[in-house]
Amino acid sequence: MVSLVQNVAIDCADAYGLARFWSEVTGRPVDPDSGPGDRETQVELAEGGPVLYFNQVPEPKTVKNRVHLCLRPDTARDPEVDRLLALGATLVADRRNADGTGWVVLADPEGNEFCVLRGAAERAATG
Repeated sequence: MVSLVQNVAIDCADAYGLARFWSEVTGRPVDPDSGPGDRETQVELAEGGPVLYFNQVPEPKTVKNRVHLCLRPDTARDPEVDRLLALGATLVADRRNADGTGWVVLADPEGNEFCVLRGAAERAATG
């Protein structure tokens, strides 16, 4: 017997607003039945696959995430970091190394940390 991951739940102050940010990050649409002011919404990551589920809660985020998302861009890490910063992410920690390895820790508009890893071509070039 096994369990499948149905969703990754993210508590937030603005469910629809945060879902729109993650929709832009992933290129996947916000649930079409959702709209501004909704207390719950989701972004389906793959057809029939797991979703990012956004749940509005009254309390603010106060500590570091114990679970976070790691993103592997379909291009290169550094241009993707620039794109995400332009969407409203903030830089938390730069873990890039001089040899091109490493990652960047960003936070979404509500402070939830996530990592941006190297793209597949970058990984292949540096091992």
